[in-house]
Amino acid sequence: MKVILQKDVKDVGKVGEVVSVSDGFARNFLFPRKFASEATETRVHEWEHLKRVADAKKKKAVAERQALLTKVSGNSVKFKVAAGDSDKLFGTITTTDISKELEKLGHSIDRRDIHLEEPIKLLGTHKAIIRLGDGLEASLQIVVERA
Repeated sequence: MKVILQKDVKDVGKVGEVVSVSDGFARNFLFPRKFASEATETRVHEWEHLKRVADAKKKKAVAERQALLTKVSGNSVKFKVAAGDSDKLFGTITTTDISKELEKLGHSIDRRDIHLEEPIKLLGTHKAIIRLGDGLEASLQIVVERA
């Protein structure tokens, strides 16, 4: 019997694959657990259509993220904060602070997408990397000045 896998099944296949399995395995294991559905002609066409739609949405989202990264890359974000005599900050600059500052500049980037090599606790210039998945990343310069 041919079935379309709806979840990954060990030693059978991955999601979306059309595989041949025995009738008993399909009826007694795959169907009751919602791991697969019977591969009728209409279901195969529906699955292929959904796959094409998902691919189109993914390409569009990647293009939007790439456009956002090109706008942001090379920019710098400035912070004016209180610091002690040894240029050490009273507190730290976090990814949330950077995200809020980018929001003021008109770029909507989640704090979890901003990665710092180390916490920013000193005055000066620092580097942050923005990673938006699928190998898309850009660098951002963080300038911390005394208030």
